[in-house]
Amino acid sequence: MKLVTKNLKRTNKIMIIAMELSLNQKNVGTFLAVFAIILILLLSFVKTDVDKRDVILCQAFHDSNMDMTTCPAHQSNTSWFIVVSFVISFLILGSGLLLFFLPFKKKEELKIDVSKLDEDEHKIYDLLKLHDGSMYQSDLIKETEYSKVKITRILDKLEGKKVIDRKRRGMTNIIILK
Repeated sequence: MKLVTKNLKRTNKIMIIAMELSLNQKNVGTFLAVFAIILILLLSFVKTDVDKRDVILCQAFHDSNMDMTTCPAHQSNTSWFIVVSFVISFLILGSGLLLFFLPFKKKEELKIDVSKLDEDEHKIYDLLKLHDGSMYQSDLIKETEYSKVKITRILDKLEGKKVIDRKRRGMTNIIILK
């Protein structure tokens, strides 16, 4: 049971990190776009340098009356690697621009008026806050020593007041503060 609780806490931390990352979506998009532009510029310089080298090699081999199939400039796969690198760079640029311009929805933070909660609801609310905003319903039953029916009714009220969400997990529910 402790392992399950640890995994639940780990999952909650991952969700919080993901929410923080989504708030920085424009920053990530900007970083990717700038990185891709720099990469494209570097690849352009490399491509022009390789093309100049290949022209010199090709002229040297043609001047010596050698066959075109033996020319090292025509046997090299370097240009294909550069083309693939350009494609990858443009994909990175596209994803960066998409992240930058794509609107994202901020999760509305609900202000919970704790004064409107009765004593039992307040106890459940405090326990959930103490456990990083989520607990299994079975753990709530153990910690409060209320019956299953009483916990269910309290959770129904809290859910009606939009204080919590219940997610079904196997034979029990995970209760999450909104």
